[in-house]
Amino acid sequence: MALGDEFPVIDHWFRIHFIENAGMAYGLQFGGPSGKLILSLFRLAAVIFGFYVLNRIIREGYPDGLIISGALILAGAIGNLIDSMFYGLIFSSSDYGGVAQLFPKGGGYAGFLHGKVVDMLYFPIYEGFLPRWMPFKGGEYFIFFQPVFNISDAAISVGVIAILLFQKRWLHKPIVHTHKGSEPAKHSMSSSESRSLEH
Repeated sequence: MALGDEFPVIDHWFRIHFIENAGMAYGLQFGGPSGKLILSLFRLAAVIFGFYVLNRIIREGYPDGLIISGALILAGAIGNLIDSMFYGLIFSSSDYGGVAQLFPKGGGYAGFLHGKVVDMLYFPIYEGFLPRWMPFKGGEYFIFFQPVFNISDAAISVGVIAILLFQKRWLHKPIVHTHKGSEPAKHSMSSSESRSLEH
């Protein structure tokens, strides 16, 4: 697909729309090439930290829901990190009307950690003009949901939302019930035994 190409999946409200995103989730931008490098390094650090946290909550027996949500967040971060690390190295630049080439002769369009993230999921569930009586945006053309995102973004969002919804149930350290071993029974000597020892 060329940059900007799209095709419908379910009617008009679910489309595959190919764009490349140099910034964060849902197309948010962050400060040019240097900002892109900082963002990629942050993603790398977040993935390393995520492995540590996920391993810890598994070992300490936290609820399965928290483990699954943490795994979704980590998987999403890894997916976007892979694009940032390698996509610019193995593809030529995407253009409107032109399809990017895999392993071009002159090398990719960007260096290591400077690749763009591919987004493709587009859900314009509602398109139309807002009522004029609405404050601020009344009478303007409005699309919901407008941002184009990818599966990694969706995994991160689902994981974060689930943790926020169930934090009271999930974010507590499990209580480990230990059964104390019975203490050895103390033997009290009878009076006859005591007298025999005296002799």
